[in-house]
Amino acid sequence: MITLQQLRMYDALARTGSMRKAADMLALSQPALSQQLQTLEARLGMKLFERIPTGMQPTPGGETLLEEVRVILAAVRSFEDRAARIAEKPVGAIRFGTTPTIGPYLLPGVVRRLHAAFPDVRLYIREGIPREQHAELLAGELDMVLSPLPIAGAALEVEPLFREPLRIVAAPDDPIAAAPEMAALAGRTFLTLDHRHHFHAQLSALCERLGATILGDYMGTSLDALQQMAGTGVGLALLPEIYVRSKTAALDAVRLVDPVGWDEFRSVGAAWRRGAAYADLFASIADIIRAEANQRLA
Repeated sequence: MITLQQLRMYDALARTGSMRKAADMLALSQPALSQQLQTLEARLGMKLFERIPTGMQPTPGGETLLEEVRVILAAVRSFEDRAARIAEKPVGAIRFGTTPTIGPYLLPGVVRRLHAAFPDVRLYIREGIPREQHAELLAGELDMVLSPLPIAGAALEVEPLFREPLRIVAAPDDPIAAAPEMAALAGRTFLTLDHRHHFHAQLSALCERLGATILGDYMGTSLDALQQMAGTGVGLALLPEIYVRSKTAALDAVRLVDPVGWDEFRSVGAAWRRGAAYADLFASIADIIRAEANQRLA
């Protein structure tokens, strides 16, 4: 018989690509995880994973079954939520995922509003890579995510929340700061985050349109790091408006660049599983996030 633990192992191994990380995530030993995998593969009569130099990856057959595994895990989580609601248990904790390019600068105000409106709700906030968190949401390991759009998944309810302008910063003595023209961006180098971030993909598309390039030999780990590197003249940085307006940013070492005709932005939304037991609550949280963002951007 196939067990839920085996399906959770399947999903965790597919997302981490690592026996060690998957075992840690499920609080199992690696030998126990390996045994679970062998048992599941024997039950299905097929190889689900293969070893590669960087770890483990699903076989073509394993990749095909992965979406159904995540649908099952999400259904189990929905069942547990509904059972808790029927039993009139308190809402308790919501496992909330967000990206480090949004969460630290927007969520403090959101948390204040949320606590005033729903004092019994607790947010367990986890920052991560948006694409990975979308998979965790589908698998039932997160209840709600706040993420740049698009958020893909037919089983998800996606609520667009706000459009956030993107701003360019440069070192104070950079020539572009004195003559901010769109044409001057051609041939320039932009700094970026890890390639797994949506932020990186959007910047790549933008640089292609502008005739600019991305610094390829180093990727920043935070928006603060990008800003500080730009201040030393390493390259230009693209920063979200809410970050720029936050107290955290302290743009003392850089200058904002506003080329004529510049109108770049990113769209941000929230998502939760379609038919989730607390869908009404998630929609209310989305409204709170929208109100806080609009106030910050006003």
